[in-house]
Amino acid sequence: MLKLINFTRKFSKTIIKLSEEEKAKSAFVASALKNTTIFDKIISKEISADIIYEDSKCLAFNDINAQAKVHFLVIPKCRIPRLEDMTEKDCEVVGHIMKIASKLGKERSPEGFRLVVNNGVHGCQSIYHLHLHIIGGQQLSWPPGV
Repeated sequence: MLKLINFTRKFSKTIIKLSEEEKAKSAFVASALKNTTIFDKIISKEISADIIYEDSKCLAFNDINAQAKVHFLVIPKCRIPRLEDMTEKDCEVVGHIMKIASKLGKERSPEGFRLVVNNGVHGCQSIYHLHLHIIGGQQLSWPPGV
């Protein structure tokens, strides 16, 4: 019985700790969803970027922390914080950024490329403005990031 009580106490502390971590993550995400992002500043030209494509709906630029020979981002000019926040009205612009990612990916990495969308805390999303990572220019390994 004593072992069960000790286990229950230990388990309860773990739950409380996880609960506090989840609260902190939720607070971070809530703040990130409200605040201006670096991508908003790149779109408005407050911050410079190595832009490789731009039209009225999206912007593509080289990633400053490239993970492969080819690594660029495609972002919508309208702010969609996460993929899960996408609505029916966003389908056109998200389809457009996918098309631009495909076109630029084929041009810059003709042998193939990977498209990555990080979503939320566990998906390692650090900027809460939907963005596509296009990674290629070399043989990539599988599975990625597991």
